[in-house]
Amino acid sequence: MKFPVHLVRRLVLMIGGEAMQSGFHFALNLALLHMLSAQGYGLFALAMVMGGVGLSYIRSLTAVPASIWMSKSSNRAGVDAHDVAFGTAALVVALLMAAGTAILMHLLGDPSGIAAGCFVGAWSLRSHMRTAFFTRRQQVVVSISDAAFTIAGTVLAGSAIWFARDVLQTVFYALAAANLFGIFVLVRLAGRRVRVSFRMPTRRRYTKLWRQLCWSGFSATTTNIQGQSLALLVAGIAGPAAYAPLAAVLVLFAPLRIISLAFVNMTQPELAKLMQNNETRRVWTQAKIWSLVMGLGGLAYGCAIMFVLPMIKSQALQDASVGFIGLFAIANFVPIMLYIMPRIVLEIFGDFRIVAFITMGGAIVGLALIAILLAVASPPWALLGSAVSETFVLVASWYFAHHRMWNIEHPDQQRHSRLGSWRRAVTFAAAKR
Repeated sequence: MKFPVHLVRRLVLMIGGEAMQSGFHFALNLALLHMLSAQGYGLFALAMVMGGVGLSYIRSLTAVPASIWMSKSSNRAGVDAHDVAFGTAALVVALLMAAGTAILMHLLGDPSGIAAGCFVGAWSLRSHMRTAFFTRRQQVVVSISDAAFTIAGTVLAGSAIWFARDVLQTVFYALAAANLFGIFVLVRLAGRRVRVSFRMPTRRRYTKLWRQLCWSGFSATTTNIQGQSLALLVAGIAGPAAYAPLAAVLVLFAPLRIISLAFVNMTQPELAKLMQNNETRRVWTQAKIWSLVMGLGGLAYGCAIMFVLPMIKSQALQDASVGFIGLFAIANFVPIMLYIMPRIVLEIFGDFRIVAFITMGGAIVGLALIAILLAVASPPWALLGSAVSETFVLVASWYFAHHRMWNIEHPDQQRHSRLGSWRRAVTFAAAKR
């Protein structure tokens, strides 16, 4: 099979925009790591975690479905109709995430929490719009918007750090303003009018897909429990200050999440079109190729970070063993990079239910192990429970994606899962042609 060179070109363009944002967030984390107390940096890290939660809900309930159904639409009217429906839903989800973040941050010790809520809401909404414009193949416009966000964020956050009395709150407001500016630039350069509609046809179009989307939303919930339980349990049981050393190391691995998101934005519309044309073999081959690339890349990146960790000095680290934390961080992120592609394959088929059950299993494993480890050992050991959870998701994702592809390619030789409980939840039937 010929290597997909055109996808490589698109990936380079997408990662360029993601790299700018990742570099800005990385630099801001390092700056605040040396300025804030352990309590303050722990709160900032938790706000970033809530931002990740918001992005996951946006991805599951609006961005990914929009990418799939917009790509499958045969005419411009269908594309626009789905864009309006999912864009309206994204606005609602972003507002809900903003309110939830404000309440949670206030309960954890943030004096107001409103600034953090504004940041998470604006970030979530911009994430959906980026995916929608990626689907419309306006990658250059999205990259310019990313640059505008990065420049605005650098100027505003830098000013907040230098001049503001309450650095944490002002930085949150600066990040919210930068995200809104990025949205403004995206819309202006694209030359499109953003439409939001709560009329019956729009609601009907979205609710018509709800049978699949409800499983996607459930999957987002279990994914957040599985992926963010570490932060929430450590902060809830030991306090935000205890989470600060873990956050200080984990933030160095944040570029891997950004790169993985770029892979999703790049490959999902392409693979959805291939599946629409019944080119299942090409889909499966590309999934294996990109998984190998991401897995090796994640491992190499983790090894490079291990050389950087001893150079980081901050009061927020509280004399924690950063090398120990770094090894567990690698054990967490390499499985994440390896299970992205089979998850994309399952989502393309609309198998949101099976993704939900996979992440639910990972969440149960992670919650149990992390809680046990926090009870008998220091907080860094909780990363071991998180790593086992990610490994569970890795194995299950490839297992079910392989069964799905086999049954589509061999409709007369159906294979069924040997796990009885999963067999009742998932039907491995051939896709409708």
